[in-house]
Amino acid sequence: MHKMHLMQLEMLSELDRVCRQNNINYTICNGTLLGAVRHGGYIPWDDDADTMMLREDYERFKECSNQLDPSICFFQDNSTDPGYRWGYGKLRRTGTSYVRAGQEHLKGKTGVFIDIFPADDIPNSKTGAEFQRFFAYVARKILYSEVAKKNTTGIKKYWFQLLSCVSPQNVFKMMEIYTNKSRNSSNNRVTALFMPISKHVDPYSGELLYGRPKKWLLELDNYQFENLNLIGPKDYDKCLRWQYGDDYMTPPPEDKRGQHAPVSSYSL
Repeated sequence: MHKMHLMQLEMLSELDRVCRQNNINYTICNGTLLGAVRHGGYIPWDDDADTMMLREDYERFKECSNQLDPSICFFQDNSTDPGYRWGYGKLRRTGTSYVRAGQEHLKGKTGVFIDIFPADDIPNSKTGAEFQRFFAYVARKILYSEVAKKNTTGIKKYWFQLLSCVSPQNVFKMMEIYTNKSRNSSNNRVTALFMPISKHVDPYSGELLYGRPKKWLLELDNYQFENLNLIGPKDYDKCLRWQYGDDYMTPPPEDKRGQHAPVSSYSL
């Protein structure tokens, strides 16, 4: 785990360098933001690192990804790797492999990684937001079907076998209904469409709403993360309370501390 963290730190440094050189906003998020605030770096049992960008910044980062040091890492998403089935990007560590259990048959490139989640606008109307959530749910199930059909039984197995007949490229094309409309300058809330979309109590209005305030990806500050100086939301307290609850500074019990998903094989 320690060696993997050191590799990810080099990749985070590369992401930060390319973003700063090209005036691209990004933010550490999820357990990586929590780790920065609570531990000054990695949560000791965390096995990855998470970052997020507004859609326009994400597309610009893709265009600049050739500036990454290829001896350290490369950018991967469905546009750079036809075998990649997920709706968000990753930086992969050059010369490594890292295969999640149940995904051994997938054809995409593997390797130690950090996630880059594009954040897309949520429609301002409640009806539009509910429809988008359902639309994204179906898209995620189609993309996941290639994994699920190998790891389920009964009716679910047949259902996922049917879904796996849909080309991932058709799913990504379909989702352009939303991704092409996302703008940094709009007042919409945002979400990572290819992750489960849930409602949270908005820390500013008290309303139960989908997604997160866009200001958390626009109003930014510097955070110490291990030996790096990375970017995160200025209002980290409201962001972490929104995601983890008021006691986010209290680590979970020891029996709840574990990796996100089991790994079947790796090579560092």
